Amino acid sequence: MKCIVLSALAALALNTGVVAQSNCAGDITGDGRIDGVDLALVLTGWGVCQSNPTISGVYPPVGPAAGGTPIAIVGVDLGRTASVTIDGVIAPQFSVVSGTTVTAVTPAGSAGARAIVLRDAQGQEIAAANYSYFVSELPWATVLEQYPDPSVVTNATRRESLRATGLPWRVRDNASGIEMVLVPPGTFEMGCTASLGWPCGSEESPVHAVTLTRPFYLGRYEVTQAQWSAAIGSNPSEFQYPTAQVPEAQVPNRPVELVSWNMIQSFLAVTGTRLPTEAEWEYAYRAGTTMAFHGSSIFPNGTDDDALVGVIGWFGPESQFQTHPVGTKAGNGFGLHDMAGNVFEWVGDWFSANYYASSPTTDPPGPESGGLRGIRGGSRDDRVPANLRASFRGGGWPWFTRSNLGFRVARNP
Repeated sequence: MKCIVLSALAALALNTGVVAQSNCAGDITGDGRIDGVDLALVLTGWGVCQSNPTISGVYPPVGPAAGGTPIAIVGVDLGRTASVTIDGVIAPQFSVVSGTTVTAVTPAGSAGARAIVLRDAQGQEIAAANYSYFVSELPWATVLEQYPDPSVVTNATRRESLRATGLPWRVRDNASGIEMVLVPPGTFEMGCTASLGWPCGSEESPVHAVTLTRPFYLGRYEVTQAQWSAAIGSNPSEFQYPTAQVPEAQVPNRPVELVSWNMIQSFLAVTGTRLPTEAEWEYAYRAGTTMAFHGSSIFPNGTDDDALVGVIGWFGPESQFQTHPVGTKAGNGFGLHDMAGNVFEWVGDWFSANYYASSPTTDPPGPESGGLRGIRGGSRDDRVPANLRASFRGGGWPWFTRSNLGFRVARNP
């Protein structure tokens, strides 16, 4: 935009670094005269003003990945905008409403936070900000909640990491009816976390940083007898009868057990799901905490106190050494239940007690081969909570079954 010289020459003089010394507004030099020297100083600043375009906000700041959302980009000195791109894709429609507002229609994009860039007629970037795409539907699931419930995911940073993926937080898998919650990518310290009463085993060391680069969905609860029966047509569980603690109507909601790793492969094939890796499982269990046991509404940052584990898991005398309907203990910071106790859970990896010494730091898949498969989480017949700790790990033969051993499923978006 053009700088226009008005009669208030003293104001323009400030741009030259010269301060007027007389009472005459046009006396730029302050020598008591208004002459050609003063005019020359004014003309020195003649020309195009250097603007500093900035974006103060994008409204709405999020929209579906399918595109087609009208947005308003608000800021300062945006009048030179000649194109709008989001994640490098040109917006199909845009309009410069004024120097402070540009409107556009979003192109299709991929889930997550993406750069929105304004460029001038020469193709130079003049301003940039973020716009987030979200996925409002998944081909394999029904969306139950797009954004994390603050009463469940109580940590604001954790909620933002979930939102940043652009994926819905809580869904129901259409093939199995299993409710799943989103786990975002992130980095954590994997390995030994002792409780006040129980040390770590050697297989839990060394502690090492692990980064999971991709979000994934994990069953909110352990797979139930009802879900297994619906997919496979039979129920192998020992605890498929009512007891004084579990009425008949709730028996189908008990976790399925007496299932081997090999047997589970049929369920995964029918439903299109998978088992989580050991790294995914521990990261999901911890949900941002670093203590021996994951957090709850009572101790949101987790706890090392073995006396408090009954808040989050069924085990020992309190469980009457039987399984209980899933989800009846407090969930963790991602909204996952029964990660500690009820039944041990198979994971997808081969098990090696020495794997941590050579584990990749990024998306570790577990050993390439082995004799045992990984087991996590502790169970209803643990008399002490040592096995309910975040870092506990064990292994079992793939054909092995027990009435305290079940699983939960994972799925890629």
